[in-house]
Amino acid sequence: MVMFVPDPAAPPASGALSLEALGMSKQFGALRALDDVTLKVEAGSFHALLGENGAGKSTLVKCIMGYYTPDTGQVMVGNHEQPIDSPRMAHTLGLGMVYQHFTLVPDMTVAENLVLARTDLPAMIDWKKEHVDLESFFVTMPFRVPLDRKVAALSAGEKQKTEILKQLYLKRRFLILDEPTSVLTPGEADEVLGLLRDMTRRNELTVLTITHKFREVFAFADSVTVLRRGRFAGSGKVTELTADDMAKMMMGDQKLPDPAPRMDYMGSGSPREETRLAIQSLQVADDAGQPAVKSVSLRVRAGEILGIAGVSGNGQRELVEAIAGQRDIAGGAIVLHGEAFDASRAAMKRHKLSCLPEEPLRNACVATMSVAENLAFRRFDEPPFAAGGWWLKPAAFREAAKQVIARYRVKTPGPDAAIGQLSGGNVQRAVLGREIGGDVNVLVAANPCFGLDFAAVADIHGQIMAARNRGAAVLLVSEDLDELFELSDRIAVMFSGRIVFEDAIGNADLTVIGRHMAGH
Repeated sequence: MVMFVPDPAAPPASGALSLEALGMSKQFGALRALDDVTLKVEAGSFHALLGENGAGKSTLVKCIMGYYTPDTGQVMVGNHEQPIDSPRMAHTLGLGMVYQHFTLVPDMTVAENLVLARTDLPAMIDWKKEHVDLESFFVTMPFRVPLDRKVAALSAGEKQKTEILKQLYLKRRFLILDEPTSVLTPGEADEVLGLLRDMTRRNELTVLTITHKFREVFAFADSVTVLRRGRFAGSGKVTELTADDMAKMMMGDQKLPDPAPRMDYMGSGSPREETRLAIQSLQVADDAGQPAVKSVSLRVRAGEILGIAGVSGNGQRELVEAIAGQRDIAGGAIVLHGEAFDASRAAMKRHKLSCLPEEPLRNACVATMSVAENLAFRRFDEPPFAAGGWWLKPAAFREAAKQVIARYRVKTPGPDAAIGQLSGGNVQRAVLGREIGGDVNVLVAANPCFGLDFAAVADIHGQIMAARNRGAAVLLVSEDLDELFELSDRIAVMFSGRIVFEDAIGNADLTVIGRHMAGH
């Protein structure tokens, strides 16, 4: 067995690394995920990789990191060609990656997570010496976290910092970040990205970040590369591009639908007078039986969108699942139109309640059933889908499904395909079509645009706004503050299972909201 040993002349022994991916192509069955893509990242730069869901971003960085072997193409590290056939080889060359979801061991301390990630561990670890070495290492770092604290006790921001510190501790000099701020408050995001940018300015590090947030691109990135449908769509310096330029590269000639206008709903009385959804001192436990929703009270009126902000894991998922009848409540009450709500199918139908939960394939579908069957869940026993409440008509299922598939651009082999075979984004489109397509009085939506492209996001935002304008009471739970500020009439912040802040959107301040999201 011959082991490849990198040329000691390249990459350089210290400092930021340059990287080029040249002519990268990768095929998965009939899907061409990458088609002759070239990416150039200069040493000491902060480079953003943009593209809609399914554009090939993750495939490209996994080829660079050695998780995938490209069908064609090569990688240049420090201006020297390097065959990277495994993540270990990428690490040897100084390449590291911080993933969207944490990879730390929760029951270990920060120090243990850092030290045990090394490949050169001695047979016996001298923890006193390791702590001294770690303290010396932290002196050179732009931020720090408590070494002796268990990861499970850290905030989301501290966990993300630990992931980054681990890569720097392991001497990675080219760092790939996959949606690094999705679990951070705005203040934490600016702090982390700003400190990493300072390291690039000192030529200590090169950063390639996968992101969809233009605000962060303009604030921190030097240059961008854009992918579209597995192909290179453009690149340039951030100072020479506008948001419209980048969006056009990402979308091509596809046009966004016009946004739905915001109009006051005029019901029986003054605008938004009628409370349609009320939550009263609600208490809900998580999967481990621990309190996740703690005495939450809120109300949503007709013709109003109440946005719930918060870092993931602060009780939002349990709140939505309780309203949807997928999780028992331990105390308090859910009230629809002044009536106690038991989350039964009959009550949902009577109150015209629609729910768009997180992870729709797990929470809103039966993966082995067809697209058509899943789309008919709400009305499968009513005309035209059934006769007499029991004689089902599969042909009617298929015809109705075809309309939803076309309307929401669901990519599927056909209405008879199992919904579990669809991509996550297309499952989301299908469920959205089922839930928003009918007459809705109360709409509960959790991250409704996750994984969707620009056009689909604009379309869904328009439909949520249109439902609001027709008088629906909308509870919108989202980790995307831009989405909340665009759609909400009022905004509330959920932290550690409680509502800790609430205000009209016209008065809301991003900095204040960020502080409450962090528990301050």
